[in-house]
Amino acid sequence: MKVAVLSGGGGGARFLRGVVATVDPAGVAAIVNVGDDLEVLGLSVSPDLDGVLYALAGLADEERGWGRAEETWNALATVESLGGEAWFRLGDRDLGLHLVRTQSLRDGDSLSAVTARLAAALGLETTILPATDEPLRTWLDTPNGSFDFQQWFVARAHRDPVARVRYQGASDARPAPGVLDALHEAELILIAPSNPFVSIGPILAVERIRAALERRRVPCVAVSPLIGRQAVKGPAAGMLQRLEGGTSAAHVAQCYPGLIDALVLDEADAADADAVAELGVRPLVTKTLMRDAAARRALAEAALNAVALA
Repeated sequence: MKVAVLSGGGGGARFLRGVVATVDPAGVAAIVNVGDDLEVLGLSVSPDLDGVLYALAGLADEERGWGRAEETWNALATVESLGGEAWFRLGDRDLGLHLVRTQSLRDGDSLSAVTARLAAALGLETTILPATDEPLRTWLDTPNGSFDFQQWFVARAHRDPVARVRYQGASDARPAPGVLDALHEAELILIAPSNPFVSIGPILAVERIRAALERRRVPCVAVSPLIGRQAVKGPAAGMLQRLEGGTSAAHVAQCYPGLIDALVLDEADAADADAVAELGVRPLVTKTLMRDAAARRALAEAALNAVALA
């Protein structure tokens, strides 16, 4: 079975682990957010791509929820002692990947080409695709000013309420090679339980990607990132409240108008099922907390079941 998954890092990466445990990994294509990408100490960093690579390769730090397992921080400590920029934490193991990526990009390789080589070097069968090879950056407008994603999320600990989300460069961004093919060839399209605004939004801001979903001939199933109308981690609930007017499963569905056929929601949000159905989206209620491998796989199976029941 061929499956295309739109994903950010974090919850999206964990969900992808469940997907590749459920279907043949070689038939899965992950289309990943690049709106969070940045340059740190001269290095090109792609946090969501890295999160997906590490998760699928079994290298992710499960407890911390980002970065590599068994990480050390000697280089960062040296940077800080010398008065360098240390607000964005790069571990010693993580630095190796960024060095390889940065050198390749400076040699003229595209982000998608570099990502494919990294995935192959890590032994992955799954296709990992950046949404676009071109610069696309997420900006947040708040009462305290406008900030790029990492300044808002990491440096300012996402404490500023968001009035608007913008995707700088989206109007000129083209899908990376392989993205449209993955969507057109997919028998099922999934939207991972990632933040609709800052993880999935930048992907859909690429016009031809959104158009491909609008014209899809196969089902598209989204998984809500909320449990009990709250985010497991991160700012998704606060952003939904401010930008969509609430944190119900129906508000999640409203983030994807005309783009999804079904929404997987948690048992804690079962009361929202009727409101989701009124939007023309099929609700499927199940447990969505990905606490371990069995739970990840069960959630992926539930997303597939949403199609079978449609």
